[in-house]
Amino acid sequence: MVNLKIATAQFENRSGDKAYNLSVIEKLSGEAAAQGSKVILFHECSVTGYTFARKLSRQQMLDIAEIIPEGESIRRLQEIAARHNITILAGLFEKDEKNNLFKAFVCVDKNGLSAKYRKLHPFINPYLHSGNEYCIFEIHGWKCGILICYDNNIIENVRATKLLGADIIFMPHVTMCTPSSRPGAGFVDPVLWKNRETDPTSLRLEFDGMKGRDWLMKWLPARAYDNGIYVVFSNPIGMDDDQLKNGCSMIIDPFGDIIAECRSFEDSFAAAVINPEKLFQAGGYRYLKARRPELYRDIIGMEHKSEQKVVWLEPE
Repeated sequence: MVNLKIATAQFENRSGDKAYNLSVIEKLSGEAAAQGSKVILFHECSVTGYTFARKLSRQQMLDIAEIIPEGESIRRLQEIAARHNITILAGLFEKDEKNNLFKAFVCVDKNGLSAKYRKLHPFINPYLHSGNEYCIFEIHGWKCGILICYDNNIIENVRATKLLGADIIFMPHVTMCTPSSRPGAGFVDPVLWKNRETDPTSLRLEFDGMKGRDWLMKWLPARAYDNGIYVVFSNPIGMDDDQLKNGCSMIIDPFGDIIAECRSFEDSFAAAVINPEKLFQAGGYRYLKARRPELYRDIIGMEHKSEQKVVWLEPE
């Protein structure tokens, strides 16, 4: 493995407007490539929009979903990747040949589709099916994995993806600024977004507090640190349907340190150079070697019935 420059992006998507969302993906991809990035990550359902899907019927979901890799959006992503010589990771709703619906995330380069992942714990719409496989693939010699939003809150998913070989896990989200049972959670008033130019301070306080970034800091760096991996996190900024999202797209190294982060209210990206040396220097590398699976293999693998159920708001 060699040093690799990766960008993580955030933008205000438009619900159901693939052409517009893809135009922003192209703009940011081109800018990132011009600054030397070889890879760029976008948020969950960045091609289609996300929160609006809670209102859609099954037929409406099928209308916006695409077959992968034949769908028009995948071809468009490949064109963008080829034009700018950059690997792009982006999300959309998928349908298969039997019209089953999934929350999908893809990795596309100039040669076409290099990876596809289906969210293991999908929410937002009752017609979505769960994925049942982890995803390991290579980008420029680096072993990579993808876990979408709530998949990352189930800590076994992150450890399993690492044990399958991933040194980078891409974590696209649409999260934060929603109600929860935890103290300090809740929506952020869209009026603050409208007034972001005249009163950026009030908006930043909400975005960075317990409704947003402070909650993220409770767990996201730990996923990187415990597993000795690079975490590449992306989240939208601005209005996603009627919900305000706070961005905070960032890259975290195997020490759990943030090495790049988007701090603008604009459509933007942040980039960092990752290097393989940190993978072996970080504590997570030693922790993995010190594991004693004979103590807990039967505990981790014991019979269990998931209580996951479809809800209209992504839980934390």
